[in-house]
Amino acid sequence: MKTNKLLYLHLFFWGIYIIGSVLIPYFAFNSSKNSNILHITFFITSFTCFYINYFFVVPKFFDTSNLYKSVIAFLLSATCFVMVRYSVEEVLLPATLGFRNYAKGTGFGYYFFDNIFYSSTTIFISTTFWFFKYFINAEQEKSELIEAKKTAELQALKTQINPHFIFNSLNNIYSLVYQKSEKALPALEELSQLLRYSTKDLEEDVITLDKEIGYIDSLTALEKLRLKNPELLSIEKKIHHPKLSISPMILVPFVENAFKHGDFRNKGFQMKLSDDNQILHFYLLNFKKERMKDSGSGIGIENVKKRLEILYPKKYELSIKDSEADFVVDLKIDLRNE
Repeated sequence: MKTNKLLYLHLFFWGIYIIGSVLIPYFAFNSSKNSNILHITFFITSFTCFYINYFFVVPKFFDTSNLYKSVIAFLLSATCFVMVRYSVEEVLLPATLGFRNYAKGTGFGYYFFDNIFYSSTTIFISTTFWFFKYFINAEQEKSELIEAKKTAELQALKTQINPHFIFNSLNNIYSLVYQKSEKALPALEELSQLLRYSTKDLEEDVITLDKEIGYIDSLTALEKLRLKNPELLSIEKKIHHPKLSISPMILVPFVENAFKHGDFRNKGFQMKLSDDNQILHFYLLNFKKERMKDSGSGIGIENVKKRLEILYPKKYELSIKDSEADFVVDLKIDLRNE
């Protein structure tokens, strides 16, 4: 898009130039035939030297930090302008049409210095256009680098989630196996289901909201197998737009954290999910174990914070209340495609 804008700028400039220096003198001032031809040759000279300066001289020689190189760049472009104009108006025209621009016998030295003024305008505009292109390219490269950095960082954050998630789940299953519980086999089946979700969908930039909630449902089902009072888990879901797009594993780490640090002997947790007006609202309250009251939220929560900032800048609100007795997450994400 920016390249197209630059092309339009060049076309606009030369359109105005042709109208002002060729067409208006021809139609408005009844210029002589020779004058009209000279207007055209001057345009040809300006056009040729404009792009010689634009593509070759400025990129190779112009340097704002080195005055001498900048002077050399200007002299090279000015010399190019003089040589092209001299070849056309003082050599080609006399040989083909029998007239010239300057009086016969005009020395080259006078011709050169007289054309410094005329060449200066072309060189200045050409150099300005080059800098405009330079800054557009620099800005585009900067944007691409930022985007590449975001992509790399997101990929790194995603790879952190999966091992952390597996580690917590395996600990739960190990505990069931150690107790020789009949719940161990169903727990393995739930874990295999979760791994199928995560290994497939973590590779995607976005998944549907119902898949993300499916993670939570499977995780909850897995955790219930080890709880004595699974009825203490209060979960409310009011989802009207299940096919909204969301980055994978945005909500799951909060649920993981609740199961890892929560007190499920007497209190359980409360979770609410809704998507009114395509704004996802996730609320989670869990009560802490006595021995875990001073522990932090862990890598998973910090991971989500970073991803939210990268993926949903100015489109999310996250409030975390971490007290001695409980841990509350209140997250809103605008999932509307604007």
